[in-house]
Amino acid sequence: MAVIKAEAYGHGMLRVAESLAPRVDALAVSCLDEAAALREAGHHQPILALQGFKDERDLRAASQLDVAVTVHEDSQLRLLAATRLHRPVRVWLKLDTGMGRLGFAPSRAAELVAALTSDPNVTAVPGLMTHLACADAPERPENAAQLARFEAATRHLPGERSLANSAAILALPDAHADWVRPGIMLYGGSPLADQSAAGLGLRPVMTLSTRLIAIHALAPGEAVGYGATWRSERPTRVGVAAIGYADGYPRHAPNGTPVLVRGQRVPLIGRVSMDMITLDLTDLETVQVGDVVTLWGEGLPVDEVAAAARTISYDLLCRVHDRVQVVTG
Repeated sequence: MAVIKAEAYGHGMLRVAESLAPRVDALAVSCLDEAAALREAGHHQPILALQGFKDERDLRAASQLDVAVTVHEDSQLRLLAATRLHRPVRVWLKLDTGMGRLGFAPSRAAELVAALTSDPNVTAVPGLMTHLACADAPERPENAAQLARFEAATRHLPGERSLANSAAILALPDAHADWVRPGIMLYGGSPLADQSAAGLGLRPVMTLSTRLIAIHALAPGEAVGYGATWRSERPTRVGVAAIGYADGYPRHAPNGTPVLVRGQRVPLIGRVSMDMITLDLTDLETVQVGDVVTLWGEGLPVDEVAAAARTISYDLLCRVHDRVQVVTG
């Protein structure tokens, strides 16, 4: 079940769905609006809305669109019982085994499966799912505890199971069950805290790049950028690249964040602006206006840039703005 919510982690939901559709058994999105866009684009395979339905409008949309929904809250049960639907909906019952976010107490699993199975608005037996809070660090005891809670609560219940996100797919085989839900790994980002994407055999789908639009010289002691947060300690060649936080590059990226110019690493210097960043080109022998600048992707893992900016690859990928031109290949 390929997770393509949030514009497929910034890659373009419809583009990614078109590519993945022949290769996956189902698609997962966050909400019914995303599911509707997939149906309108002609995607007929099973779709799951991970946040389920929030109101009667959502529930009716799920029925009309033939989209499965997650049920995680008592108000949803009441709405299911009170609404007349065009056709019943497929339901995944979510149990909170330790994430502390969405889901019912595992002790209620049998009661809820019985209620949903008898509800005429629900097709057949609900699926059973949970979400792992610490799968990115597979050695942590919380993972085994969550798996044990889920197993104890569902051992004697019917229905398909789904527990594994990207990290669990790669590192927790006991969590694989009937359905896995790959997300960040589909796009070439590492879901594991201490392993690189390349080390896991993952390749980047997105390369974010731009070009140098200016090169100039700074004398020792001169500053660059808003707030004068960086000053040269030597004669310095500064390159200006046409990208900034309005395009999705993180404003909080610090001095020294790696960037590629003509495939060679250089450090970011100065504060990120709305439309521009500045780079120290002093150690590059040959560079000129118009040269390609790569912010992340092929040759520079997004995880490394995210670590420098003290965030995660998910955050950077989802930030990429609509005004960035997309070239597919």
